[in-house]
Amino acid sequence: MEDEFIYWPHPTPVGIKVEEISGMESKSGAIWRELAMQIYCENGRDGFREIGHFPNGAPFLFGMTARISITHTGHLLAVATLPKTPESNLASFAQRTAMGIDAERLDREQVIKVRDKFLSDAEKEFVAADNLEANIIAWTAKEALYKAAMTSGLDFKDAIKITSLPKIDRQMNLPGAPAPVIGTAVISIPMEEGDTMDVDMNLYSYESEGHCVTIAFSPKCAKFGRH
Repeated sequence: MEDEFIYWPHPTPVGIKVEEISGMESKSGAIWRELAMQIYCENGRDGFREIGHFPNGAPFLFGMTARISITHTGHLLAVATLPKTPESNLASFAQRTAMGIDAERLDREQVIKVRDKFLSDAEKEFVAADNLEANIIAWTAKEALYKAAMTSGLDFKDAIKITSLPKIDRQMNLPGAPAPVIGTAVISIPMEEGDTMDVDMNLYSYESEGHCVTIAFSPKCAKFGRH
């Protein structure tokens, strides 16, 4: 089975590690996802990794204090990981561990048909209806931001605000490649007594096998250094 999958671990220019699994075109749907997750779990640096989920649905690795976020679409599964943060509670939101990842095919035109459901009027000013790539970036950004917020029920239009779009990095980690264009966003997280906390976030997008992969992360989150 392993010979039919491609497993690729790589660092991103923004200091977040991503592990990607693709291949095995003969399988699809839930079966493909389960097999791909098995490949991910078997490629742990220190042995087999077991994934669990917090009550809010966010994934974690048993016995590890590193934030992970998972996305899958078609025949691509990607897992983003931050460095270990034993000082943080991974079960709840913290800027030290605020990170989420999402992916979507770059040719999925259905995203434009539902743009009114996830884009505010202000966001539509810089995400044109006839620009499929911009809408795909915005969609994956909103999904990644929602995962990073660790807060169920956030409204995509009003509580998750994109203030500038990233550009898709198509030369990730190539020697001499220009610095990626980073986007920005704000998440309004409800607090006690009806108050909200506005959290500034960054957005990074890259292309992988015809997909847009977007990572949302706090400027204050733990990151891997460049070596």
